[in-house]
Amino acid sequence: MEIIRSQRRPSKVDDVVSTLPLYRSAPPLQVRLEDFELFAIDRLRVLKGISDGLSRGKKPDEMEKLVSDLWKANMRHPQASEFVNKDIISHFVLRLVYCRTEDLRKWFLSMETALFRHRFRLVTPEAQRVLLAEFDLPYKAVSHAEFESVKEKLGQVARSIGQSLPSADAIYFKVPFEEVPELVAGRRVFLHKGHAYVAMNQVVSLVVTQFRSHLSKALVLTNRKWTSTIREQEKERLTPIVEALSTSYLGPDYSQPREFVEISIKDIDQVANSSFPLCMRHLFEKLREDHHLKHGGRMQLGLFLKGVGLKLDDALAFWKAEFSQKVGSERFDKEYAYSIRHNYGKEGKRTDYTPYSCQKIISSTPGVGDHHGCPYRHFSEENLRAALGKMGVGNRAMEDVMDKVRNRHYQLACTLTFEAVHGSSCDAGINHPNQYFSDSQKILHPKVDPASKSRSC
Repeated sequence: MEIIRSQRRPSKVDDVVSTLPLYRSAPPLQVRLEDFELFAIDRLRVLKGISDGLSRGKKPDEMEKLVSDLWKANMRHPQASEFVNKDIISHFVLRLVYCRTEDLRKWFLSMETALFRHRFRLVTPEAQRVLLAEFDLPYKAVSHAEFESVKEKLGQVARSIGQSLPSADAIYFKVPFEEVPELVAGRRVFLHKGHAYVAMNQVVSLVVTQFRSHLSKALVLTNRKWTSTIREQEKERLTPIVEALSTSYLGPDYSQPREFVEISIKDIDQVANSSFPLCMRHLFEKLREDHHLKHGGRMQLGLFLKGVGLKLDDALAFWKAEFSQKVGSERFDKEYAYSIRHNYGKEGKRTDYTPYSCQKIISSTPGVGDHHGCPYRHFSEENLRAALGKMGVGNRAMEDVMDKVRNRHYQLACTLTFEAVHGSSCDAGINHPNQYFSDSQKILHPKVDPASKSRSC
């Protein structure tokens, strides 16, 4: 791909191979830099939605609907002829983004495989046959004569698993039984002389295995190219975008307070106890206890407080009241007040800094004496259990939270904490500390801004 401008290339949306690409090699397309990033963000919304659905244990039919909705909402293009280009470009951009570490590769591989599985199931049988040919799988379709000879047996299997009887134009493949262990174990195929008769609607498992294997190898090769040449060659243009995308926050902007316009110093202890997520609650308590936080903690908590509505004058008074107990008022004014005004856009470049998202907090690396970061990732199990108990999380809910933590679903663990503390479901999931605060306040004060209901959990 050459990152210059969009190249308009006509393509039919119903073209089988184009509609469901196999992403074998990067396309010979010219791409505008803004499209390079925007297309990737749109696809990332789809993949993160799939990840959230899988983490929450959604059923297969629920996942089918979720993936369809995510794809329709994010992957459309104003020009129908550009839909395929967007699909291909976005995949290869994210392949570059997620090739860089083992954890990133593992996540991307799982989500792209889940997406491919869903899309393969949706295309027509004829389209599936074309894709099978693309994979060059060594499986032969059963001839009409052979089909007729085993039709009764195939019908028995179909009835046993609640499927309709095979029609005269049904397509089956003879596959060595050891290559479809999940179908054999579930007694979902007819076995004869060491072969399993696999229906077209079951071939998806074979195709997905091939897709996953190819993508896994491709990610390793992409990582080598990225490390050896691309990162340095594109350090002025693409590298900053690529390195930022894997931790990008894709939700609402919380740089300014939303529904709940402001909080004051006199309210802050009460709202901290009722509506702060664990990451901010921990920082707040440590600040009250030690009258000091290191830079990472000051940034994480300070921008959060700005986002929930603490005005600059109140912020200066709040931080000064704490820090002056440790370093004195004069030193606070000299060494710390400037950075607070800077965060509010009143010093330096006068940039309006945004509160940290969950992704940014989770990816941080707190050192000795630091208190910032994500408790679900950075706390020991003992400390996390103690903190959750202090928030009022019951035993059963706590075990659910710990299960998500062990599986590294940190945002879902926070979501389950929210649900346990508030006694209310949060289907949207927690993606930002300020979202946690906002949704908490909506539950605790339901009469405030009912028009915002659609944005809440």
